[in-house]
Amino acid sequence: MADLPLILVTNDDGIFAPGIRTLVEEVKAFGRVLVVAPDKPQSAMGHAITIHSFLRLQKVELPGTVSGMTAGVEAWSCSGTPVDCVKLAIYKLLGGKRPDLLVSGVNHGSNISINVLYSGTMSAAVEGAMEGIPSIGFSLMDHGIEADFSQVRPVVRNVVANAIKQGIAAGTCLNVNIPRNQGTALKGIRVCRQAKANWEDEFETRLDPGHKEYYWLKGEFRSEDQGEDTDVWAVNNGYVSMVPVQYDMTAHHAIAQLNTWGHAIG
Repeated sequence: MADLPLILVTNDDGIFAPGIRTLVEEVKAFGRVLVVAPDKPQSAMGHAITIHSFLRLQKVELPGTVSGMTAGVEAWSCSGTPVDCVKLAIYKLLGGKRPDLLVSGVNHGSNISINVLYSGTMSAAVEGAMEGIPSIGFSLMDHGIEADFSQVRPVVRNVVANAIKQGIAAGTCLNVNIPRNQGTALKGIRVCRQAKANWEDEFETRLDPGHKEYYWLKGEFRSEDQGEDTDVWAVNNGYVSMVPVQYDMTAHHAIAQLNTWGHAIG
């Protein structure tokens, strides 16, 4: 057992979400599994960490979607964010030891294009990459609590097997999005770039029972990027998208232009 890879599993939908059970069931065949996930949904938390409040860990029994498939898996719920989960797993539960692989998800809903900046699922994977751990975020493009994860399973097995065998480039993690099951077979996995797309935000004004105004964020996702090498194109055309994501947010292409500015002060 000691020679088996140690796989850390987390998510942002909460430790009892169906997606994380699916992920645990599939990665268990590849090594020892440790689960540390939020005790409640933490979607759209981005890379938030808890610094003004305490954090708690509680050992839990993880239910399985396949009989016995989560038996013997060590699982902990965390009162914090997905990134808190990763940090506590490494520095408290593992005593500073890095797992051999980190997988996050399976998220209920897409994390394509600009969504990666808001995503708790992907922020956990990014945190793993920052710690030097090969890390992958998985998302199914179906928000429903009864979402069908059957076609997610072979994708997880394929990507995880390759990540363990081939490795992932240093300083990066993988963002994998799987189209919702519409009764047709997936066409395969496409390595993509992040599409240039964004949310057109709208705040709906509502009234609470005391007749005081509050605001509810809505919006529509729009992509004007017509490239066939993007994650948006891939998932809209029956492929799984796989985007390498880096935490170095330096806009290297802009450095030369900025160096033409006058930089004398005073």
